[in-house]
Amino acid sequence: MRFRRTALPGIAALAALLAAGCSQAAGTGTAASAARTSSPAAVAARSAPDVTPTPSPTPTPSPTPVWPVVLPVPSARAGEHQTSARPRASSRVFRAEMTDLWAAVASGRTTLGLPAFFPLVAYEQVKAIGDPAADWHGRLVAEYREDIAAAHALLGGGGRRATLVRVVVPESESDWIQPGVCDNRIGYWHVAGARLVYRLRGQTRSIGISTLISWRGRWYVVHLGGELRTGAGGMVDQPAAGTGTPGPPGGC
Repeated sequence: MRFRRTALPGIAALAALLAAGCSQAAGTGTAASAARTSSPAAVAARSAPDVTPTPSPTPTPSPTPVWPVVLPVPSARAGEHQTSARPRASSRVFRAEMTDLWAAVASGRTTLGLPAFFPLVAYEQVKAIGDPAADWHGRLVAEYREDIAAAHALLGGGGRRATLVRVVVPESESDWIQPGVCDNRIGYWHVAGARLVYRLRGQTRSIGISTLISWRGRWYVVHLGGELRTGAGGMVDQPAAGTGTPGPPGGC
């Protein structure tokens, strides 16, 4: 019987195989050792307490003003003449005028309310008196400033926190004042007893606007605290809790 001869590796080959195996095992051990040896960042990460980060609170948005400034109030220009157009309290320009008036009342800075006041160039055309400009400066505007200051004092120390909510104008009670009435040269629309409704310290309150008259289809304040003065200094027209009662009609 013949036996098949199988070639066996020589001594050198066995030595080479053993050396390769040892080298591979050493590399594996080195890699494992490197994996077990953590970097400083890893150590710090393992040492840090497991705390879930708290999200930053979402900032509360500022409330939108109830009666925002809408647009600058355009001024009346010399050479423009009266029209019979009926004013609307819902117009954007009227809202801007009332925003300016309320800014004056809330801050006590009376000059801020002048864009809401009947313009001098209009008053010079309306009044059939000797010196309408002097009357406008010395009486009407002076009283208007005093009335704004009186309304600001009514708000006490919380004036800047008072918010204008709405303006109530009894437009159904407005009248066209004919030329020749109340020393007037030309006609205009007139409404009495509008209300400035505001909120202060969570309460709704209001004050009156004694007289609004028209110029070229726009309402303007001509008397804030009162048309007939009851004494020296400013006046506040019918201050009330809640929205108050507009009117009564009348006057010119």
